[in-house]
Amino acid sequence: MRKRATKDETELEGEGAQLSSSLVRGLGILRAFRPGDASLGNQDIIARTGLPKATVSRITYTLSALGYLLYDKDLGRYSLGPATVALGYSALSSSAVVHLARPLMQPLADLTGAAVALGTRDSLNMVYLANCRSESLVTLRLNPGSYLPIWKTSMGLAYVAALPPEQRASLLSALQEAEPESAKKIEAAFTDAIAQYARLGYVTSFGAWHSYIHAVGVPFQPRDGSPLVAITCGGIGEIITEERAHGEIGPALVAMVEALGRELEGNTA
Repeated sequence: MRKRATKDETELEGEGAQLSSSLVRGLGILRAFRPGDASLGNQDIIARTGLPKATVSRITYTLSALGYLLYDKDLGRYSLGPATVALGYSALSSSAVVHLARPLMQPLADLTGAAVALGTRDSLNMVYLANCRSESLVTLRLNPGSYLPIWKTSMGLAYVAALPPEQRASLLSALQEAEPESAKKIEAAFTDAIAQYARLGYVTSFGAWHSYIHAVGVPFQPRDGSPLVAITCGGIGEIITEERAHGEIGPALVAMVEALGRELEGNTA
């Protein structure tokens, strides 16, 4: 199993003595937990992080003592503890972008019968920070904390399209190194996303992630110093046709991001 690259590994090379290796490894263990994981054993964590058994045992013991992990003695498995959950909710509740975006996202979800989500990059994936669904029974059921691939989704490609060139090139190299068999496809997806965004102001993805999923994405760079995010509207192809994506949803997302920018700047006119 390929180890999931972390932001520390892909972006902090060369920091040397400035990094605490124990902290990096501890955070790597917490990041090994994914949506849907009720618990992980030491072997699961070793496989996902690539860390030695002794290191995993030592750090999981420490994280458990601090409340960031819970250990089930009967099963010999770990789950995320209250300290980790509280930290995540604190981050989301303090985000002005998430707070102001949700009231703008829900009407679009209701209008389209699809799902509208806001996310940002976490290493070589995109992670959901917020989502709103319509009442449709066939809408996407992803939740905050869910991971999506960058180069196969409109969320990831919208994010890519708004990156400064140097950061984009670094991310491209990291993705190609992680998936060498798809290197040409990844570069082509980047190139197409940049062209779409320059021409249309949004990015589309039709069946690249899952054959039945269509989605439209727009990037948003807050002016308050918050990280770059992307907002998407996605659903099954029968609901989000290519014609509807370009004729209705793309322009609606662009308008929503403009409204979000005004909200953050305190100008609702």
